[in-house]
Amino acid sequence: MNPNQPPPSSPPTQELTPAELKRLSRRSFLWAGAGVAGSLSLLSLFNHKAKDDGTGIKQVFRSAHLTNEALAQSLLSGRLAPEFPASLAVEPRNNYHGATPEIDQAAWRLQHGELSLSLDDLKTLPEVSLTTELKCVEGWSAIVTWTGCRFADFAKKYPPLPGSKYVALRSEPAGFEDEWYYVGLDIESALHPQTLLAWSMNGQPLTAEHGAPLRLAIPIKYGIKNIKLITHLSYETERPRDYWADSGYDFYAGL
Repeated sequence: MNPNQPPPSSPPTQELTPAELKRLSRRSFLWAGAGVAGSLSLLSLFNHKAKDDGTGIKQVFRSAHLTNEALAQSLLSGRLAPEFPASLAVEPRNNYHGATPEIDQAAWRLQHGELSLSLDDLKTLPEVSLTTELKCVEGWSAIVTWTGCRFADFAKKYPPLPGSKYVALRSEPAGFEDEWYYVGLDIESALHPQTLLAWSMNGQPLTAEHGAPLRLAIPIKYGIKNIKLITHLSYETERPRDYWADSGYDFYAGL
């Protein structure tokens, strides 16, 4: 370009009259309204036509949950959650805001079929301490040191029957007989080497707020699966009920 050549002139701009501006604004408003109305119509049609799976969630969304679950299970083999120095451990939040059950811990028993196991029974299994991250679906997390026995060691001593695919865990403390909380696990996750039946947190016995005398610590799952105050444990051939899955959440809840 010749530096002495003047720059090309800009194309002339055309100013719109107030009437033309008003007409364009009205047209844009009508198009936007039509788009919103169309979206609402499609949403209404979906809500009326799409089948419900019985928990309040549409089957198409439940299918997405199942697809994610199959993918997560395929990646589970050999995968370990990160572990941390015990010096980083803190007390996690207690997200349960109802009345915390007060129980006689000396009288507590874990019901497993016809067995009624005390905490001392469980403490005959090899003791393990792991410092892992507890992650909540609400977005917060905390590094915690859990001490207990591996679920895999529990399963060696009290093996599942052939064909068992799941583990059902329930919390039914006295005064909360209507299943205060219940969780279902795929048995592969239960037998993961970092899944613990924990009786201690950060070097101290569990408090009532954090699930005394026994809770699940499973760092490959979100906190909703880390059930507190376990009173019943069973192996199942069919998928058991799960507190949050009954409300439409993902059953697998894997990280």
